[in-house]
Amino acid sequence: MAKNITFIVTKDCQLACKYCYLVGKNSKERMPWEVARQAIDYILDCEDEMKEASVIWDFIGGEPFLEIDLIDKICDYLKTEMYRRNHHWFNSYRFSFSTNGINYHTDKVQNFIKKNHDHLSIGITIDGTQRKHDLNRIYKGEGEERGSYNDVVKNIPLWLEQFPYGSTKVTISSADIPYIKESVLHLYSLGIHEVNINCVFEDVWKEGDDKLFEEQLMQLADAIIDGGYYENYACSFFSEHLGKPLDKELMNQNWCGAGRMLSVDAEGNFYPCTRFAQYSLRSKKALIIGNIRDGIDKNKLRPFLTLDRCTQSRQECIDCEVAEGCAWCQGENYDAAETPTIYQRATAICKMHKARVRANNYYWNKLFRKLELEGRREEYEANKRETNPVTC
Repeated sequence: MAKNITFIVTKDCQLACKYCYLVGKNSKERMPWEVARQAIDYILDCEDEMKEASVIWDFIGGEPFLEIDLIDKICDYLKTEMYRRNHHWFNSYRFSFSTNGINYHTDKVQNFIKKNHDHLSIGITIDGTQRKHDLNRIYKGEGEERGSYNDVVKNIPLWLEQFPYGSTKVTISSADIPYIKESVLHLYSLGIHEVNINCVFEDVWKEGDDKLFEEQLMQLADAIIDGGYYENYACSFFSEHLGKPLDKELMNQNWCGAGRMLSVDAEGNFYPCTRFAQYSLRSKKALIIGNIRDGIDKNKLRPFLTLDRCTQSRQECIDCEVAEGCAWCQGENYDAAETPTIYQRATAICKMHKARVRANNYYWNKLFRKLELEGRREEYEANKRETNPVTC
């Protein structure tokens, strides 16, 4: 198990994506080096309390690579300090980035990658075809909407050369449902083998969106199976473990790691997750659990450690016949709740989840029929157990 620690190095970004949950992006709140250093010193001083075997140092914005000089300095300091202290995370760490990809090719970013490649995880966000990508991922502050697809796609070959198993993250909102199938296939054609794709958790869905969603996923299922993509490509919308009644062992688990993760912002405030920082919230006040001067307030952290499916879900969610795989975001739960509570689960994606389950059932029924007719079912299952790939 890895500890996830996030530096919010900037709240600025070149883009103004229409579905972005970061409602308070700005160019003023940038992390000073001294704040980053103090945060690192505090975290490494707490080695006895953070006993996870490894750590993921995560950098986000806005767009993190806008602050590549700061990030480079932070990473150098982390490596030096973990070595100097003989910290148990030394040589058991990763630097993680999710980037819009616009600055990926620049000399400073490339020099950073060369220096840290063996400990890097970098995902470039590209939403699919130019039509889908440019529908939402547009440049900020321009009179006429200008999409970013061309500036991102030109960096995909370099990224895949450096990270052949790199995965991308695709976001689905109401307006771009009609482009799901063509977008996933387009990403495969670019050489991206793993497409992580999810619906936004916010309440943006319109009447009939679930039906359109199901139709697109069934068309995508046909394309993946008929085209043989399932052999070498992955799409997170389809999973054998989706859409079953809840296993009893899952009752006392939370979907995400809020509270077990740690985030720090430009002011040196600590959060249980970046989604509890003010720039992520529409209607609630930031939920701060400490700072770099006073440390973590364990009384403020304690409610997060009691979170599980039962403490925040309505009974109908617990009893739902297709509950397994139905996700939530702890920060969105907090922001959408009627009161300032983290124990009220937001259910805006309920219909979308059920539509996904129906399409998922169609996918696996069709795939297994195909494999059985070809006499390859046992071979497929054996290969999957051996290689343990992400399922399509």
